[in-house]
Amino acid sequence: MKRRLIHVTTTDMSLELLLGPQLSAFVDAGYEVIGASAPGRYVEAIEARGVEHLPLAHATRSMAPRHDAAAFGELWKRFREYRPDIVHTHNPKPGVYGRLAARAAGVPAIVNTVHGLYAMPDDPVGKRAVVYTLERLAAAASHAELVQNLEDVPTLRSLHIPARKLTVLGNGVDLQRFRPDRLSSAARVARRAEWGLGPEEVVCGAVGRLVWEKGYRELFAAARLLRPTHPNLHFVVIGGLDAAKPDQLGPADLEAIERDANIHFLGLRDDVEDLYGAMDLFVLASHREGFPRAAMEAAASGLPVIATDIRGCRQVVEPMVNGVLVPVGEIDPLAAAIADLATDASRRHLMGVAAIEKSNNEFDDRRVIATTLATYDRLCLHRSTRP
Repeated sequence: MKRRLIHVTTTDMSLELLLGPQLSAFVDAGYEVIGASAPGRYVEAIEARGVEHLPLAHATRSMAPRHDAAAFGELWKRFREYRPDIVHTHNPKPGVYGRLAARAAGVPAIVNTVHGLYAMPDDPVGKRAVVYTLERLAAAASHAELVQNLEDVPTLRSLHIPARKLTVLGNGVDLQRFRPDRLSSAARVARRAEWGLGPEEVVCGAVGRLVWEKGYRELFAAARLLRPTHPNLHFVVIGGLDAAKPDQLGPADLEAIERDANIHFLGLRDDVEDLYGAMDLFVLASHREGFPRAAMEAAASGLPVIATDIRGCRQVVEPMVNGVLVPVGEIDPLAAAIADLATDASRRHLMGVAAIEKSNNEFDDRRVIATTLATYDRLCLHRSTRP
């Protein structure tokens, strides 16, 4: 009988875009894989991987304690019904109520991936108290914690989470999908022509949900600052609006920004692996990250990466080797870093080569899959499976 494995996230987008290749690998490894999340446009793609989708009525990304409490009860009932051998939770909120519901339902093996603690050591005391208390409580319910970022391990240990539970997972992307030769020269020219840009323009790309926390305020201000002095520099932003977040950008924001700077908004795209090939450099001005996937994708595609000097970005960018780190929340250093790379093609090339090498050495998602499967095997050997 196949072992039954349920992955729990907030949205189906997370199941497909963040975990898709992993879910396929778990199917290939012989697991009966189920993805539990709020339903959306990605359910069909998830099911095409051989993964059953379990819709959750109360999973939401917004601040909604009543929905979170209802999601706990909903998951508890589903776990009692499906009797999984393993439950694997992701994202901040499902990571809390999902672990607790799995323990309450008597799931034999409970795994959580720490994608990045939602509070940092320099955050306000109140925020840290709430986040760290919930994390300690939920971690008490799990049997394994897979930590993407090494910088989170000391914090987790300070919460008295046993070292035996913690495994540094790292993060990775599909290096067959994201690679520097993905787009031919002719296709690169054609793609840029769709944006009204020729070969002589320099394209700086950004990929991420359109929320201010991703550093778009600083990026847009830098673009405005550079427009008079760098008329051949253009910005391409890929990402969708996020109505569940209070700090989302609105349509009026996008219209005003397009008028004031050389910025093209492409919306949410499924062909982002090709779009990287039409860029010259990549920027992530985010205020908070766990281990940023878009920055890894850009690096694997051969782009130099400008990112803020925060947890996660420090794991992707080696300063002055494959990119540049700038202070978070500051416009002038960000603008200066973009201008320096935009005007130095030779430096961009050298950093792009280094980015590819670092990606091949550190960002291969096959290693992440192998570590996760080893964790499953270890837990299943020592714990009774479902009847």
